[in-house]
Amino acid sequence: MAEIGREDIRALQTLSPFELKEKLREIAGEHEGRTAFQLLNAGRGNPNFTAPTPREAFFRLGFFALEECRAHITWDPELVGVPQQSGIAGRFRAWLTAHAGESGVDLLQRVLDWGVDDCGYDPDSFVWELADSVIGDHYPTPDRMLRHAEDVVRRYLSREMGTGPMDLFAVEGGTAAICYILDTLVRNRLLRPGDRVAIMTPIFTPYLEIARLAEYGFDLVRLHAEPGTWQYPDAEIDRLRDRTVKALLCVNPTNPPSVSLSSETLERIAAAVEENPDLVVVTDDVYGTFIDGFTSLAAHVPRNSVLVYSFSKYFGATGWRLGVIGVAPDSVLDELLARLPEPDKQALDARYSTLTLTPRALRFADRLVADSRDVALNHTAGLSLPQQLQMLLFAAYCLLDHADHYKQQAQALLRRRLGDLLDGMRITLPEDPLRVGYYVELDLLGYAQDHHGPELVAFLQATYEPTDILFRLARQTGVIALGGGGFGGPAWSVRLSLANLRDHEYAEIGRAVRTVAEEYVAEWRASRTSTGARDDPSRDG
Repeated sequence: MAEIGREDIRALQTLSPFELKEKLREIAGEHEGRTAFQLLNAGRGNPNFTAPTPREAFFRLGFFALEECRAHITWDPELVGVPQQSGIAGRFRAWLTAHAGESGVDLLQRVLDWGVDDCGYDPDSFVWELADSVIGDHYPTPDRMLRHAEDVVRRYLSREMGTGPMDLFAVEGGTAAICYILDTLVRNRLLRPGDRVAIMTPIFTPYLEIARLAEYGFDLVRLHAEPGTWQYPDAEIDRLRDRTVKALLCVNPTNPPSVSLSSETLERIAAAVEENPDLVVVTDDVYGTFIDGFTSLAAHVPRNSVLVYSFSKYFGATGWRLGVIGVAPDSVLDELLARLPEPDKQALDARYSTLTLTPRALRFADRLVADSRDVALNHTAGLSLPQQLQMLLFAAYCLLDHADHYKQQAQALLRRRLGDLLDGMRITLPEDPLRVGYYVELDLLGYAQDHHGPELVAFLQATYEPTDILFRLARQTGVIALGGGGFGGPAWSVRLSLANLRDHEYAEIGRAVRTVAEEYVAEWRASRTSTGARDDPSRDG
């Protein structure tokens, strides 16, 4: 491949970071072909760790459910019936006893006992939902979420997010949740093209990109975090008090800085909502389960919030596509629907008239479900039963893990990897109890300013594009990173995932970043030498 020049880089950096990553993969792959170096893709947050125990329970349950199918109707060895509810709990208990000691059985036993004894579930109803879900022989009923699955996940979110009662909609991961929420807000005239929508940056890139699509066309009000701490100044949060701001889009903990909002920020947002009571808050809390004592914004402003949660990252389950949307039963969104102008109400009456004789009573949570299937297919809406079952088992597994062993192991893994990365770079970061460490965002221009002063900053800005380092890393070392500017962060920042590579490889990545950074410093010093300028040795490092 020909050398990529500055004009090429300037053009390519207009792409989404996730699309630019494919170009970097191509460049890094060429490097891999020239040398024995292994491509190190730290550009994507797909975890390389998984939770085995709830998966063992899922697969083990499948064998019980198949025995149930064969027990009642057998037309042929290859054509059998479906699980029957009457007496199924007793049969399940006997099966668990017969298979005691096998992988997954202990968790199934504990889930059954907890569901019946602590949650008050009817035994046959609960076990039938489990068995029927793993077989997957029915459309989801209720279509928004299965009854026991919703209750278990609601309890899980209450423990992990600090949230209260919510109506949940099980969806195909956090990405589907984002699309469904924004789509329903616009279709129901709660947000309109041109509306002012605040967005807390840096943020997961699709929030920025979707907002710019013609069908949304929001006027974005960017709230900027301070690089380094990645917390938000009071003046930025206070912009939410403006009643022309109709919605807030928030990822907490942040992506890519991977830091939780401070309690002071959460309280200040809540105070802003008191002055802007119709503000719609979409809070994406996918990484919240990695933090001890995490509290969602949805716990501070429950009536205004639409919560997004995904099981993908915490449980290493991106391929399962497991997410939920949570809406309070007394949501402000339903009040906003009731206050729409009459022409809008009539248009929405027509949209939802095939679902109910009283479409105006259809709540926002149920409109999400209908809109996810273009209304006409509402009767077949809902996440598949096997997916909802695995979601239930993930949630129950953590609820029964009273010592938080799984959480501690996941946290320790990310801390080790961050430590290895920083060791390779030969830098330190101050301790921060709000840091998740699933990603790290490195503000290179800020680092240059702190360690070498404004002259190096000016040299970099005059000589290179902000994403130049991404191309150097890919070409020279085989390391793939993403540009933080594409996430609404500092243009010269780099996002690295700490989730998807082996521990020791993060030290290699750290050394690669430092090597490339030192090249820039050497080039700057060479330019200074040619002009007769002298370095300040006190800034070396």
